[in-house]
Amino acid sequence: MIRLNFLRKLLASGLLLTHAAGAVYAQKATSFDVARLRTSWQVVENHYQGKNRFLSEFTFINTSNKPFPAKGWQLYFNFVRMVKAGTLPGNVKVEHVNGDLFRFVPADNFTGIAPGDSIKLGIDGEAWAINFTDAPAGLYIVWDEQPEKGISLKDYSVRSSTTAKQLMRYPGDKTAVVTPTDIFKQNALIKDIPAQELPLVFPTPKSYEKGEGSIVLDAPPVINAVPELDSTAKYLSAEMVTLLGKRNPGKVTISLKKDNSLAADAYTLNVNKGSIDITAGSNEGAFYAVQSLKSLIAPNVWAAVQKSVTIPAVKVKDYPRFGYRAFMIDVARNYHNKRDLLRILDVMSLYKLNVLHFHFSDDEGWRLQIPSLPELTEVGSKRGHSTDWKNMLPPSYGSGPDTTNAAGTGYLTRNDFIEILRYATERHIRVLPEIETPGHARASVKAMEARYHRLKAQGKDKEAEEYLLTDFQDQSKYRSVQNWNDNVMNVALPSAYRFLDKVVEELQSMYKEAGAPLTAVHMGGDEVPGGVFEGSPACNELRKQHPEIKDVNDLWYYYYTKVRDLLKARGLEVAAWEEAGMRKTTIDGQGQSIPNPDFVNDNFQLNVWNNVIGGGQEDLSYRLANAGYKVILSGVSNFYFDMAAMKSFDEPGFYWGGFVDVDKPFYFIPFDYYKNSKVDGKGDPVTATTFVGKDRLTGFGQSNIRGLQGLLWSETVTSSDRMEYMMLPKLLGLAERAWAHDPEWAKEKDPAKADALYNAAWSTFANVLGKREMPRLTYYNGGYNWRIPTAGAAVEDGTLRANVQLPGLVIRYTTNGDEPTLKSAVYTAPVKAGGKTVKLKVFDARGRGSRTTTVKVPQPEVQLKNNRN
Repeated sequence: MIRLNFLRKLLASGLLLTHAAGAVYAQKATSFDVARLRTSWQVVENHYQGKNRFLSEFTFINTSNKPFPAKGWQLYFNFVRMVKAGTLPGNVKVEHVNGDLFRFVPADNFTGIAPGDSIKLGIDGEAWAINFTDAPAGLYIVWDEQPEKGISLKDYSVRSSTTAKQLMRYPGDKTAVVTPTDIFKQNALIKDIPAQELPLVFPTPKSYEKGEGSIVLDAPPVINAVPELDSTAKYLSAEMVTLLGKRNPGKVTISLKKDNSLAADAYTLNVNKGSIDITAGSNEGAFYAVQSLKSLIAPNVWAAVQKSVTIPAVKVKDYPRFGYRAFMIDVARNYHNKRDLLRILDVMSLYKLNVLHFHFSDDEGWRLQIPSLPELTEVGSKRGHSTDWKNMLPPSYGSGPDTTNAAGTGYLTRNDFIEILRYATERHIRVLPEIETPGHARASVKAMEARYHRLKAQGKDKEAEEYLLTDFQDQSKYRSVQNWNDNVMNVALPSAYRFLDKVVEELQSMYKEAGAPLTAVHMGGDEVPGGVFEGSPACNELRKQHPEIKDVNDLWYYYYTKVRDLLKARGLEVAAWEEAGMRKTTIDGQGQSIPNPDFVNDNFQLNVWNNVIGGGQEDLSYRLANAGYKVILSGVSNFYFDMAAMKSFDEPGFYWGGFVDVDKPFYFIPFDYYKNSKVDGKGDPVTATTFVGKDRLTGFGQSNIRGLQGLLWSETVTSSDRMEYMMLPKLLGLAERAWAHDPEWAKEKDPAKADALYNAAWSTFANVLGKREMPRLTYYNGGYNWRIPTAGAAVEDGTLRANVQLPGLVIRYTTNGDEPTLKSAVYTAPVKAGGKTVKLKVFDARGRGSRTTTVKVPQPEVQLKNNRN
């Protein structure tokens, strides 16, 4: 979710156009070769004209020997910032189409672009732009002569921002970018711990004791399991074959026994010289024991089938802190296929996460086949160019004009989803489906409109209206956070509830066929824009029939009452975003939102996302839990993995809620996260006044915190590699905090002692990642594209020192201007490089590299002079 409402400051500002154009050229527009229109974009300045807006600029260069035509074209692009529309100087218009789709069109006196000439179009946008994923994307041209066909502009580049006015968001912005020196200082707190001193089970178990010696598997072990743990035994056998190949069992025995005194998710694991013994309260606990057993194995073992595997002796007693340890993947904004989802489930299970929140519908896509409502995927899963967009959705997030774009178009078939459910269930992961309602619902709204028009044309009026989500007489004016003006289901229509019930019915059928548990359905509930329903005759008629609905705000409570009853009739509970548990009211005449007492006793489970530090709602999770709602801590400040890891033009991701690296989920204290919050949403240090007046979590509130959730929204996630880059290693910080019990640093009341304990724990965690878990993920399941951190660097007296966030990763460098490769020198000690440009790159065990860090090292006397000045 972009949540651009944190960025918007709607103030007027101008647009700039400069161009050098030739005469008006009379020509057939389609004769121009679009491939010869070289295009680039750059930020000109943030805080444009002293406001929270920014100026950016397109440059179009005509590299052909024909003029670019003066008329007969439209140039579309996606842009995640709202742009001020209007006619630009030079007679080119910029227009908002819908959502994040905009277009340039020629005005009456536009004169075209002569061969070899260029134009620059300056556009005025809301808020600011500071990294490359803020840039416009998916540019394409449509000729008036071929209105149904869009032609992508392939020769398009984003020019890096390098100056302060391009990189600073506003006066007082903490820093233009995070520098190598900043990273060096952050990493300096991390001690390099010898690998043999590191704990071998991750996430941190409740009780862990190293034993003497080890056990060697030179063939798949004999597995003896009680019948109740047979499914775990089969899984373990398959994992052993992955490691050791298909051959006759060896002499080592792994026993799996059930202990009814243990909780269902608890286990013990004993590895000694003669055997490996697992006891568990159920298959779930036994499965977690197997993951701990896998954790003991050296990371590089997963690279290929081994002749033998050594497992060190340990004694482990373990169970999770929270029963709900979740990860959400958004496949609606940009599609991620079955392979991606199975790989997510594999890495979740490795680190003992047990809920996959499946966000399959949103404004920009519906990604799950519902056979009785075929338009949901025939229309709602397809994005591309159209003259009216009645049978597909418009391009979003750079998906372009073609419906073949894999990020824009795609869905899971019913059979695909059943396969995913079975795969998840085998790994003790529940899948929570989310039907995004009543806002963020454009894909389903437009799909049901297409269904209506199809059946209406066949004379089937009753069937046409059966699942309709639109009041066609609605004159409401609104704009959603993502700039849609038609993305909300009309909650006054009985057909809306028939639609939801039909989708839930089919979901239950899939889960039943898969043998997967389904106890709740997530019904969305976030970011319904102001102004919605105000001009709807259907809503006005409903208000007449229900005097308790006094204004449009009361429609919210009407809707969730209906949704609660609908799910309850099917034996299901409501899960939703935080807004579903809130009520709008006033305090001293000012609008306020408070926990809604109406649904407290209905077991509503709320994902609370809004904890932006400095945003004013830092205590919302605790207020809702104290009121009695079941809360999943899902705050943007720590758990939104689509947030960029750091402030750098080249680092992908959003940042409206702050920058989120692996340390953010790691240092989160679930029951008192104020205590260890370090920076606010802008990146400034938290002060003593930040949490003054904020509600603390009560003992009763603690009993309502069900667990934690990491989230990956996919606006900027257009590929499998980007998905894994944004997930990892952040997911491991989540896994540690959701599984491991209260660490000492979180309980220590003395601030100095707490800091010392935290720094020691952070060092251990960073070393475990750098020397064990990230090397494991380099090979596990074919290898994951996890984010390799950039090197930190500091210069003093002509000497460069370097470090890395995750000790164990290798830094290589050059001093001759070349890019570092696997053949470059390994950094092991400070480098004397006065007067040279040093380039550093961090590599994993397979040779993947981080982004390059470039440092110009001054001559010692120059640096000394600069220091004196």
